[in-house]
Amino acid sequence: MKKNLDIYFTRIYIIKAFVIALLLSAFIYLSYFEITFRLLNSLLAIAGFYLLLGENRVVWFWSGLFIGILWFYWISFSFVYYDLSFLIPFVIFGIAIVYALLFWIIGRLGKTIYIQLPLLFGVSFVDPFGFNWLKLEVILIDTYFSITPFSFGLFLSAIALFKALPNWRKSLAIIPLIASLSFTTPNVLPPQIDVAIPTMHIPQSQRWDAAYQKQAIDLNFALIEQAIMQNKELIIFPESAFPLYLNRAPALVDALKKYSHKITIVTGSLTYEEDQGFFNSSYLFEKGEMQIAHKIVLVPFGEEIPFPEFLVEIINKLFFDGAKDYQKAKVPQDFVINNIPFRSAICYEGTNEKLFEGSPKQMIVISNNAWFSPSSEQTLQYLLLRLYAKKYQTVIYHSANSGKSGIILP
Repeated sequence: MKKNLDIYFTRIYIIKAFVIALLLSAFIYLSYFEITFRLLNSLLAIAGFYLLLGENRVVWFWSGLFIGILWFYWISFSFVYYDLSFLIPFVIFGIAIVYALLFWIIGRLGKTIYIQLPLLFGVSFVDPFGFNWLKLEVILIDTYFSITPFSFGLFLSAIALFKALPNWRKSLAIIPLIASLSFTTPNVLPPQIDVAIPTMHIPQSQRWDAAYQKQAIDLNFALIEQAIMQNKELIIFPESAFPLYLNRAPALVDALKKYSHKITIVTGSLTYEEDQGFFNSSYLFEKGEMQIAHKIVLVPFGEEIPFPEFLVEIINKLFFDGAKDYQKAKVPQDFVINNIPFRSAICYEGTNEKLFEGSPKQMIVISNNAWFSPSSEQTLQYLLLRLYAKKYQTVIYHSANSGKSGIILP
């Protein structure tokens, strides 16, 4: 056993794995600093997958661990707002171990590069505890290669063939590599509707503080009035822009309905129904009417605990003062604005396949990224939204607090 453990702490293996993780994570940090060179990103992606494929289980283990940290360290930041800051290093380590084990399985089962190849391809379909942000094809989002599953498979096949085939046969790898290139030109245009998407940077420490509630609401109404003065047809606020149970605030609802005769309003808030419980919701106000779309995909360990009920109660009592999980709707809901259908999505669920059922042409995604600010979370979310926009040819209107807002074209 000692001999086996010693192998896992071989310096060269750890260094190589760290380099692999850096190469396969560089696209996030380059985008964070707004550095976008398709040639550089293409070469980094090729190098990262080339070094990983064909390696032993030890390198796979450490690669998964470092990728888990570099991609998802920020998940731990939300624990600050539950007065659980002491858990941050344990959460980061726990996340890292989950992905280390996932990659170790590939290295352990993949005796040859030809077995590792489909297993690595399959990582994008594995969602530990329901968390689905490790989409390896997103690495190609700003490269010369296509991000479709088929093209990503061809891309990995080209690298595997180049590494595994002897001598002149390596040239055969050029066939799948060329086939994985992106030759399409985006031609999807947004509908003709003039939209205001305010940029908001409200710290999470203030978002739910009662002392700042009036200030936040006054800011929202000031932005609505400004959008009306600019002759905007629609204004989209972020998730939880109204930090309360909006359906239990009749004065605010009446004010928003009144404004909605001049401009259509989409905003995030909470909903409480006595017979059902709490919901994270998106509200639509148009022509004096109100509609509510509840979230259908909850954030694991943030809005729901993805464990059996008896464990959920224990964890909630132990760490979250006995708080209850959010409730969720069963199916996606569309808002119809100016006779144009918009799929409603809230933050995390905007990067989930369920919300893209039926390939909606337009989607409104509202987010509150202040939970993880400052970090690379906002960047990774935006890259994933671009991935889904391309995959489903959906125009995404993204309004984020402490994140990157705007219209994302396929």
